[in-house]
Order: sequence, then C-alpha cells, then structure tokens
Amino acid sequence: QVQLVESGGGLVQAGGSLRLSCAASGRTFSPYHMGWFRQAPGKERELVGALSWSTGNTYYTESVKGRFAISRDNAKSTVYLQMNSLKPEDTAVYYCADRPSNLGAYYSALNYHSWGQGTQVTVSS
Repeated sequence: QVQLVESGGGLVQAGGSLRLSCAASGRTFSPYHMGWFRQAPGKERELVGALSWSTGNTYYTESVKGRFAISRDNAKSTVYLQMNSLKPEDTAVYYCADRPSNLGAYYSALNYHSWGQGTQVTVSS
C-alpha cells in the first residue's frame, strides 16, 4: 500500500505562488499516473492535473493551464504541484493520488487508489 503525504499548503494573496509536495513511501511498483485533485467546500473533488509516470506527460484542467505545473523528483519519491498566479477560486483542499493501472479514465478520482490526507490552500483577494 502506497502512503502519500502532502505538504506546502497555506494562505497566500491572489497572484502569489505555492508549491505543494507529495511524498510517497511503500511503493513496490510505479504508478500509471500521479494526480493532483482539489475539493472546495460544497463542490465535488476535481482533477487539477496528472502526470504520466512512464512518459512524463502532464495534463491539466483548463482553469489552471499556464499557471500550474506538475513535476517529480524520482530520487526523493516526490511529486510537486507548482501553483503560480493563484486566484481566490483556487482555494480548496488539495490531494495527491496514485493511479496504479490504466483502467478507466485518468481524470476520474474513482481510478486513483491511494490518497494523501490533503493540504489546505487558501487564496485571499
């Protein structure tokens, strides 16, 4: 069972930046995707972006394209979400998650099996 621990959330003014980290442990095989999701109060959990482990390709939801970027450090077993030009509507709890196979769609939370505890990101206007 993969354990994921997020860190790096906090309070930032609109236009600012944050970098979230997702440290993995207990991994016995490489995932198919690593995803970053977010959930705002009263809203469904949505995919922010995903990283294909084998190709390094990244995918982003339209609202964060050009502002957010996913990267990884294999030596540290860590995936990052760099968030720039933050907006108040980016306020949410952010989660990283592990998709172990290519079954189902990469953008569906149902296909991610291991989740971190979440980290709060609050963007003030």
